[in-house]
Amino acid sequence: MPFEEVKKIWMNGRMVDFADAKIHIFTHALHYGSGVFEGIRTYVTKTGPAVFRLDEHLRRMYDSCKIYRMDVPFTPAETKQACLEVVQANDFDDCYLRPLVYRGFHSLGVNPVNCPVDVMVAAWRWGKYLGAEALEQGVDVRVSSWNRMAPNTFPALAKATANYMNSILIRQEAGIDGYTEGIALDVNGYVSEGSGENIFLVRDDRILTPPLGASVLAGITRDTIVRLARDLGYEVVETLIPRELLYIADEVFFTGTAAEVTPVRSIDRIKVGAGRRGPITERIQKEYFAYIAGEVPDRYNWLTPVYAGRAARKPALVG
Repeated sequence: MPFEEVKKIWMNGRMVDFADAKIHIFTHALHYGSGVFEGIRTYVTKTGPAVFRLDEHLRRMYDSCKIYRMDVPFTPAETKQACLEVVQANDFDDCYLRPLVYRGFHSLGVNPVNCPVDVMVAAWRWGKYLGAEALEQGVDVRVSSWNRMAPNTFPALAKATANYMNSILIRQEAGIDGYTEGIALDVNGYVSEGSGENIFLVRDDRILTPPLGASVLAGITRDTIVRLARDLGYEVVETLIPRELLYIADEVFFTGTAAEVTPVRSIDRIKVGAGRRGPITERIQKEYFAYIAGEVPDRYNWLTPVYAGRAARKPALVG
């Protein structure tokens, strides 16, 4: 889907027009992938647009910067305000937010120490990542021939731009072979995650998900689902998952800011459960979507109003 032009993008402390949001061709991040980012959603709620788990996303971004020795020239509070202002400047009620911290233009070479640390925040409309119908019907996936990074190579806990070259290989391979998505294993052969999603399995009413040591990103939606599932009374276990357990699971689903909660209906052409969204996945989906829509009390303070302190705007109709 072509990118839809937006009105404003926040760059290094000021709002600029879409056409003027430019960087130099010698920007370090362009050549070496020296950047970290977040994907955050703003949802329409009963009281107006709200950003979901903004503080947690920004904490992870600043943690990623710390791992890569990037001193961000703006405080988390300033970046948080920039996120809200970008949504306001573009008059969005429902959108995807992308804060990005990257090494800018100064010199080229593997050592980026002399390159400035630049910050950008953009927002745009983005529908259902794996397709609207996938939320009910599920998706067909394959186990990828590409593994996730080994420990002590790339830090999996950092949401770094360079890590997504691995994701591109996984996603492209899946698409070429006729699948919607791929599932990567870690270097020990255990289930890790999708190209841009964490993964959960259901077996005998227990919910299983790989631990952080399996080269998975510490997903914000992953954490959300763990909490919501436990609130619903389910047992959730972080454990190493052998590949073959994927084939005999009762249910499998992906989670992520973009994917939200998407069921998997087949893996390597083997039907998962009944070959459609399972009852536990459906129940968790409904709880998740009720929470982000503000239909249930915000008991964890996960929703940040875009227009806090002002009269609540009437939510726009989203088609």
